[in-house]
Amino acid sequence: MIELENRFDVATEFQAMAERVLNAAKAKGATAAELEIDKGTGLSVEVRMGQVDKLQYHRDQGINLTVYFGHRKGFASTADFSPQALEDTLEAACRIARYTSEDDFNGLAEPEQMASVFPKLDLYHPWELDAPLAIETALQAEAVAREHDKRITNSEGAGVDSYAGLSLYANSHHFMGINHATRHSLSCAVVAQDGDSMQRDYWYSVSRVPGHLESADTVGAEAAQRAVRRLHARSLSTREAPVLFVPQLARGLIGNLAGAISGGSQYRKASFLLDSIGQQVFPDFVQLREDPLIPQALASRSYDAEGVATQQRDIVKDGIIQGYFLGSYSARKLGMTSTGNASGTSNLLLADTGVTFIDLLQQMGTGLMVTELIGSGVNGITGDYSRGAVGYWVENGMIVHPVEEVTIAGNLKDMFKGIVAIGDDVDERGSIRTGSILIDKMTIAGQ
Repeated sequence: MIELENRFDVATEFQAMAERVLNAAKAKGATAAELEIDKGTGLSVEVRMGQVDKLQYHRDQGINLTVYFGHRKGFASTADFSPQALEDTLEAACRIARYTSEDDFNGLAEPEQMASVFPKLDLYHPWELDAPLAIETALQAEAVAREHDKRITNSEGAGVDSYAGLSLYANSHHFMGINHATRHSLSCAVVAQDGDSMQRDYWYSVSRVPGHLESADTVGAEAAQRAVRRLHARSLSTREAPVLFVPQLARGLIGNLAGAISGGSQYRKASFLLDSIGQQVFPDFVQLREDPLIPQALASRSYDAEGVATQQRDIVKDGIIQGYFLGSYSARKLGMTSTGNASGTSNLLLADTGVTFIDLLQQMGTGLMVTELIGSGVNGITGDYSRGAVGYWVENGMIVHPVEEVTIAGNLKDMFKGIVAIGDDVDERGSIRTGSILIDKMTIAGQ
């Protein structure tokens, strides 16, 4: 079983360790201090062509310590929890702080923002998994994929990963929070060939709860089907047309939004949505919420990396930006208040417009359905967007043929305003939950 042994004893040990270190920091003259202690265990298996490529057990632990002398900051870390190592780490952090420059925006988050309520998020679900079972599961996924169609000629492999971890965050505001969490995944990637045409594709399943993973048969079959469907792809002539982003890629568009309205982008003035609170950025039917308190979700947390309580809130309401993603540092730089996002975003939920994926194809009529993006051609300052794309050409609401070797381009401001519908085919395998997104038009550059 991939599980932390005696995890409650470990938590008690970490609490005592945190108190000792914080008290020692105060004794050395630090005006404030914070630390994070992590410990985890995991199992990873990779197979390819029926053979085991990798079998890895891993155990890791570490402590990250930050001290403040006024507005001067020092950081040090160690994987050694012995008393001498902790003392040396504290001394190193204090020494660094004494030599760093003053930054008026440094410091702990405000004490009144510390989380005081810790709802049960149900994030810890260990898997009854050992090496033989992990290998068997991965081999089964790959075997199903390879046997699914005679055109599956090669494999990039299948993998199983399981991880169980415990983390503690504490600071000199007398805040102490403990989090127990698991994460499990199963994946498979294969290659299809028919004549001169060769394509690869993959599928995966991920969850905090092992019983919620898709079966090895399902993952393998989906990987094979996706690879075969891409055979005999061809390019397009350059044109302007609607573009439909499937859920796995639609979340990237919301990720671009999150980056643009993060505190760091805002105070550095490196965002195409600078000073955008109150601005109409999307059509008025677009609603985006952050909900950090969804039980078992992959990005759920009751407090962030600074101990600040997370909150359910609107990010976009009726198409209008309602707020930024702020930790304490960026909030101070902007003259605002932390939103509990020092750890990044929590679960972002984009509301659908009441249409199915089939409805979206019909609404698009003729255009490009994108299933894979290549490269990272997104300029966060200007919003210019240009990426290689793979997918399917659609005519009269029906898929006509697979497409490759094209580039889609536009500007994110125009793309956001050009959203015409959002599907109910929500993908829950990440921190951003969205269905497919249909955009009215983009430039498609091909032959």
